[in-house]
Amino acid sequence: MMRSLLFVPGDSTRKFDKARLTNADLLILDLEDSVAEEQKIAARSEVAMKLQADRAGKLVYVRVNDFGTGLTAGDLAAVMPGRPDGIMLPKSTGGDDIRRLSHMLDALEAVEGIAAGETGIIPVATESAGAVLGLQSYISAGPRLRGLLWGGEDLAADLGATENREDEGYTAPFLLARNLCLMAATAAGVPAIDAVYTNIRDLSGLAAETRQARRDGFAAKALIHPAHIDIVNAIFAPTEKELAWARQVLAALEEHTGTGVVSIDGMMIDKPHERAARRIIAAAGG
Repeated sequence: MMRSLLFVPGDSTRKFDKARLTNADLLILDLEDSVAEEQKIAARSEVAMKLQADRAGKLVYVRVNDFGTGLTAGDLAAVMPGRPDGIMLPKSTGGDDIRRLSHMLDALEAVEGIAAGETGIIPVATESAGAVLGLQSYISAGPRLRGLLWGGEDLAADLGATENREDEGYTAPFLLARNLCLMAATAAGVPAIDAVYTNIRDLSGLAAETRQARRDGFAAKALIHPAHIDIVNAIFAPTEKELAWARQVLAALEEHTGTGVVSIDGMMIDKPHERAARRIIAAAGG
């Protein structure tokens, strides 16, 4: 189950130790934006040490630097001995970048004795206009793909936008990127992950945005502050009413195996409802 993904600066032991005690489902040790340029090489060894620590039952990914920096291969070589659960690739432009990273991981897994294909990949998939236009290519990106994360901060810079939000939420270009990322993730059969909420103190705004994301079909949200975790986890957790409905749907369809359609309280229930019910059960850890 993946609801909350918390970014942790790769060079901060204090923040990592604190993050391990939270209820985040996945920690992202960051070698990119949260590490100063002059500290990026040194941060590799710090992340490698953190990967040896007790993960407290959490998934741990590493966000490496993007291909354009020339640092990606060195980042991977430094962290793969620690067997991260996955790699987050920033500024990904599409499926070709996932395949390129997959080939690099193939070699490193063989060297480290890691089972082939065990290391997942989550790209940050909307950080440029070209990346947004290439979202469909993730459908054939390969089995390492574990999710698609959208973000609006780098995209704003690429577009030359003066801002990406108004009082009611994201402006039109960024909603387009968000919605296309949701569609691409669904088509690729992986979770869609909502962007970070940058106003750390606005917990009501965070809750409203998270409810909208869950309503629309997102499965998780990326976070930059531990105070956001429990709010996000609670919103993405199925309610008892939803669980009861899902169990009722699956029980009715099992009872009428072979028909494909049943009626519950006067409502026709068929395959789309079965898929929705199974997603609810899975989100509850079933």
